[in-house]
Amino acid sequence: MRYTRISVAGRAVWGTVGEEEIELLSGSPLEQHPVDVIGSVPRAEAHWLPPVVPPVFYAVGMNYPRHIKHAGAPFPQRPEVGYRANNALTGHGSPIVKPAGVEGRFEAEPELVAVIGRTLRHATRDEAREGIFGWTIGNDISARTWQHEDRTFWRSKNSDTFKPMGPWIETDVDALAQTTTLRVNGEVRAAFPTGDMVFDPFDFIVEITRHITLQPGDVLWMGAESVCQLEPGDTVEVEISGIGVLSNPVHLEGNHH
Repeated sequence: MRYTRISVAGRAVWGTVGEEEIELLSGSPLEQHPVDVIGSVPRAEAHWLPPVVPPVFYAVGMNYPRHIKHAGAPFPQRPEVGYRANNALTGHGSPIVKPAGVEGRFEAEPELVAVIGRTLRHATRDEAREGIFGWTIGNDISARTWQHEDRTFWRSKNSDTFKPMGPWIETDVDALAQTTTLRVNGEVRAAFPTGDMVFDPFDFIVEITRHITLQPGDVLWMGAESVCQLEPGDTVEVEISGIGVLSNPVHLEGNHH
């Protein structure tokens, strides 16, 4: 099943995604009560929102061997997680806005995203696997000059629109057996085995839940193997086979054309 959130008359509504239409739901499939179909909209007319607004937005860094070697970073010895800000989330088709003050490397990172489906604490590996509701796609936009200038990632990773996510949550896929492809203006810039990670999502869930309770709707972005430069006017696509394609145009702040 593919679940998403779209804007209907200015209101966020959950839906299930078909080939031609999105069936609108009366509530969130992440909650325990049953949901009903309350209507439909043509898929071609949908205004896509991030498929979930997470209670907590977790993000993994330096989790692919090639990325670690490229960065000259030490290999992680255990799964450790960071955080991102919900204000940075934006949906499929919405613009990534490059702030006017950003110079230098402005980069996309294609990422697999795990969406948590149940409350987890002290999870075993099997419980971690069963606790994932489904999978979506993230594009981790980074302003590298800010990343090096600031003491934290507060603006380099968390500025508005810097975290496109979507277009939907796929509940029926072996996500770690897929291929992640990054395209800019239709040209392939990177492709890699999605599951070629140092630590997999279940490793992270086991480690996180030793200390922190995971809640339904929490998301865990799994890091990227490759990055590529973006410029205003580009369209960037992240495809994960078996899940879908997340596409966003890049705009310069103050220029909406």
